[in-house]
Amino acid sequence: MRPTRAIFLLRLTAVTALIALGAPTAAAGAATNDGHRRSCVSSRVPDRGPARDILRIAEQAKKEMDLKSVILRVTVDGREVVTTALGESMTGVPADPAMHFRNGNVAISYMGTALLRLVDEGRVGLDDPVGRWLPDLPHGLGDRITLRMLGASTSGLVDYVTAPGFGDAVAEDPFRQWTAEELVAISTSRPLWYEPGTNWSYSHANFVLLGAALEKITGTPLDELLQQKVMGPLGLHETRNSFTPDIPTPVLHAFTAERGTYEESSFWNPSWTTAPGAVQTTDICDLARSASGIGSGALLSRSAYQEMLNPGTVGLGRATKKCPATVCIANTEATHYGMGLLVLNDWVSQHPLFFGYTAAQAYLPGERVAIAVSTTKGRSTPDGHTAQTITQRIAATLVPDHPIPDFG
Repeated sequence: MRPTRAIFLLRLTAVTALIALGAPTAAAGAATNDGHRRSCVSSRVPDRGPARDILRIAEQAKKEMDLKSVILRVTVDGREVVTTALGESMTGVPADPAMHFRNGNVAISYMGTALLRLVDEGRVGLDDPVGRWLPDLPHGLGDRITLRMLGASTSGLVDYVTAPGFGDAVAEDPFRQWTAEELVAISTSRPLWYEPGTNWSYSHANFVLLGAALEKITGTPLDELLQQKVMGPLGLHETRNSFTPDIPTPVLHAFTAERGTYEESSFWNPSWTTAPGAVQTTDICDLARSASGIGSGALLSRSAYQEMLNPGTVGLGRATKKCPATVCIANTEATHYGMGLLVLNDWVSQHPLFFGYTAAQAYLPGERVAIAVSTTKGRSTPDGHTAQTITQRIAATLVPDHPIPDFG
């Protein structure tokens, strides 16, 4: 029988008390008595209880999937259940919760939230045509595609990542600096998958264009806008953009065999992944805080939060000859794409995967459970989203009545 929320929180309180008795330190990422922010640190794990269960899940997954590292943090009601790091960043260097890694499409959820904050402020409408700010889009696309369609990925634009030859170009020169203009051109030079607004399909081009539109709407560079509207208000002090492939120290190094040999991929250029100004790094404490802040709609009005969870995507995702099943994944009421994020049953989620990194943030609003996981590959790690797999296993243990389903 599943424990009630009260029992679950009572167990958590007991765990927290045990941790406090063993190590009277400030919470990870919190301010210390002298006013300085404390780094994200591992918690003391007791012999039994939810924290120990989560640690066992991570240890088993690391061994089973030959992961080089697993870093995770779980909170309930904003209170830490466990923060830990297993394995190595690189040979002889232990993984640590304070290490920074790329957060990929997590930044897309920040763009979606920033857009909805502008809607709350009355500065834009979701159904405004993007051509008002991006008048140079070819083929009349600026009049046919709205801000809503970009944020919800219903524009019909081809995903440049799946375009013939793009993956080969990235593999041949992983250090190449891609510009927003050339990325968007790959998508707009091809016929639409479907009439804008009539279907759903994931396209990186949507979010490159959304970033450009947000800059034009506000007259503010995207990195500064996201800091003002999202990262600053949520207290994400270790989450930041970089216009280069650099990662702030300490670094969680990544490795992959995508090019045929197991090699370091930490500093491969991520400029193709999303809009310039939203190519970010973070740490696990910020990722857990992000899961809570974004997933709860903390920065949004009630109506904007509802738009974030379903901007009209439920029921979309029908595969067609132009939009194959590998691209158009069916959106149901329980499992669908929202405004820059995924709604997976009761969970609000995002989970990036690229260049040897995988990560996942997931939030269960009804129980206020936040799960953040980051992994890096070992030599024989199987293909797939290992951080999301661990997140699903943690959810199944903590809140078994609320499983996290797969979504692409």
